[in-house]
Amino acid sequence: MRTEKYNIEGIEVEIEFNDRSEADAERMRIAYVFRAIREFSGMNRKEFSEWLEIPYRTMQEWELGRRVMPEYVLKLIAYKVANEKRREC
Repeated sequence: MRTEKYNIEGIEVEIEFNDRSEADAERMRIAYVFRAIREFSGMNRKEFSEWLEIPYRTMQEWELGRRVMPEYVLKLIAYKVANEKRREC
């Protein structure tokens, strides 16, 4: 098992990987990072999907790693969440 740390738009995420193929590891990395971004926002899935105007089912599939979100979408969502958090302060 290995641990990796990610910083995406100022949001820190630490992920533990078990022995999986590289494709599975990449898919799960994106899923874990996306879930961490949502949790960082303080919203549940329903609130987050409405806020981003993304269908709930799509977000659920991304979080569970059943579908892979494009990396640029992940970065855009992280950017939006980070900016909203800065405004709150």
